[in-house]
Formats: sequence, structure tokens, C-alpha cells
Amino acid sequence: MKAIILAAGNAPNLTPFSDTRPIAMVRVAGRTLFDNTLDLLKQSGIHDIFVVVEHQKEKLISAMGERDEDGLNLHYVEQGRSRGIGRAVLKVKDKIQPGEYFLLVYGDTLTAQNIFTKVQQSFHSFKAPVASICLPPSNQMFGNVFLNAQMKITRLIEKPKSDNLGNYVLSGVFILPASFFNLLEKNGANMEKALNKTVQEGMYASMWEDEWLDIVYPWQILEANKVLMDSWQTSRISKSATLEANLTIQGTVVIDDGAVVKAGAVLEGPCYIGKGTYVGNNSLVRSYSSLGNQCSVGYGVELKNCVVLDGARIGRLSFIGDSVVGEGVDIGAGSMTVNRSIDLTPISVKSGKKSLPTGLSKLGAFIGDAAIIGAGNTIQPGMVVPPGKTWSACYSITHR
Repeated sequence: MKAIILAAGNAPNLTPFSDTRPIAMVRVAGRTLFDNTLDLLKQSGIHDIFVVVEHQKEKLISAMGERDEDGLNLHYVEQGRSRGIGRAVLKVKDKIQPGEYFLLVYGDTLTAQNIFTKVQQSFHSFKAPVASICLPPSNQMFGNVFLNAQMKITRLIEKPKSDNLGNYVLSGVFILPASFFNLLEKNGANMEKALNKTVQEGMYASMWEDEWLDIVYPWQILEANKVLMDSWQTSRISKSATLEANLTIQGTVVIDDGAVVKAGAVLEGPCYIGKGTYVGNNSLVRSYSSLGNQCSVGYGVELKNCVVLDGARIGRLSFIGDSVVGEGVDIGAGSMTVNRSIDLTPISVKSGKKSLPTGLSKLGAFIGDAAIIGAGNTIQPGMVVPPGKTWSACYSITHR
């Protein structure tokens, strides 16, 4: 069976990180969402994979090239100016032979366990088209599913607009016949209409009961990081890593090739230290913190529940909590992300002219790639720093 991964969207609600990368190239717990999807597909026995790309496509194409020797047959298809999921799917029409079934995957979703194996098991059981479904905390943002006692789907609503919501939502994984392309064409590339035509012809649900996440907003990067880290069973410390004396390591910790952890540092798992990353003396890396490759963390820094992407630098005596720090960011010494309001009311993320409610009482900042935060700055909860933005150092004493 062949797989199609939809990874062309620009995800405006995921700014500032979607400004400079496809969603699938967001890195959590030491790997990108794309790599996680590819690995699960490979484990489920699927090796022929087509990836629909457009937004920041060069980064995905480069990532595909890095996996050339991995036993996967990877191909990309450019979406071009056409918009919408249905038109993206149609771009791969000529890659699927008549009579074949194919696996369709939304590239912005994440699971730690193998959802693709589960969907294939359901397909072989029902011998009919299948959609993976799950029970999320909220069903207002996702395609809603109605089904009968035999797990046969009776109705799909791709974009619900009323209070009449089903209990289950689409998990972004389908097994569909090649004839689905014809349904798309007959229905103006409308995905919801084509899926409901498939429902009328006979479509079944595959229940997914493990962790599942659709990454729409920047704070969900932290959730994705937690989902993957919670699946770790054992610690792994590379033989080429340098760990100095007087370290404290607790819980499940992964320290990658060439990393350096200086004396007096405390690592509380689960946490990840990337390739070639430097963690300074007496630093505290708390649970659910992920440091990408070639990062630098100065003396006495505290990291708490944060994702720090490749090449970021965090100056001494800083605190980064409940935050995501982009690639190549430079944070000066003594800087702090404030991660709560005084009265612990839920924090909203201020993105452009929009204020996005998170429902979270603890949340820090989201700092875009290559931003520079000068020494001594304090960043308010829910702050979004655009890519490349420079904030001057905060001085209490200046020249007169």
C-alpha cells in the first residue's frame, strides 16, 4: 500500500514557527513531526510514500533527501497555487493505480504509538474504506464523525459550525480507494462532500484510543513534546557525549552525540539534549525540556517544560519556562520568560491582531527563528516574538 502525506499548508495560527518552516518540520523531543510519521509508516510496512509540499517546501524536500538510504521510496509532489485539502489530494491522482487503496495522512498530526498499523488492521477486518477516529478533549475544531453500533460511519462533518457535534473526531488518517479521486473531481475538490459520498457507499471507523494531537497553535508544540517523551521507556546517553563530574540525572534522559554537560548541572527527565549541545555549569534542565542540536545553555540557566530548537543560545542565569524558542535565537544573560499571570487566570497568546485563548494558567513565550533578545529582558506570558526580531538589552543604569 502507498501513503500520501499532506504537508503543504502554511498554518497561520502556528506563527511564528510556521512562518519559517512547514508544520511537519517542527522538532520536538529530538525529532521532527515528519520523521516521526515516516518512522511509524515504515514500522507499519509502508515504504512507498508521496509527500504533497508547498509552503517552505525546500526544507521538507531536503529532509526527504536525508532519508534516501533509509529503505523508503520517498517522492514529493508540489501543490502549487491550488488551495484546500481536496486539491492537494488530487495532485497525487496519477500515482495510485485503479483498484488500489492508499493511506492518506494529514502531516500536522502526531501520535507516539503506531496509528497506521491500527488503521490497516481495521481495513483488513472491514474490507472497506476506513477513517481513523478518536475522542479528543474538545471536538469543536476537528472533523466530526457519527457512526452506528457496527462501527460503520453514517455521517462526516469536516468543519462543524453548530452545536450539533458528534462524540468522535477524525484523526487525520484514512484508507481510501483510487476511485476516491473521481469523487473529488465530481464534487469540485470538496473533501467533505467526497468523504460523505464514500460514507454512503460504505466506510468504517478505526478507533484510536492512545494519545493523539493535531498541532494548530504554538503551545501545542509543548503538548507534542510531552506526548513523545511520555512514550520513552529507557534513557540513552551517547558514548561520544561528555558528562562532567558532580551531575545529577533523574528519570528518563536522552543525551545525543557530542553533547557536553558541565559539572553541577541537574537533568530531570524526561528531557532531551541534542547533538553537539552545551549545557553550562549548575544549569537546571527540568522535565519535558528538549534542547535541539548545537544549542548553548549558559551557567545557571533554568529550563522548564520548553522546546528549544537547533542553534539557539541562552545566556547565563536566564529562565525559560513553558516556552518554545526558535532556531538560531540568541537570548542574552539574565533574561526571563514569565509563565503565569499574577492571579493565575488563563493566558491568551497575542499573535498579530488576534488574541488566542489557551485555557492554560502557565505559559511562557514563543520566540521565532533568529530573534535576538538582549540581556536582562523580561518577556510577558503568551508573547509571540516574530522571526528575526531584535530586542535591545534592558539597562537599569545608562549614560547620562
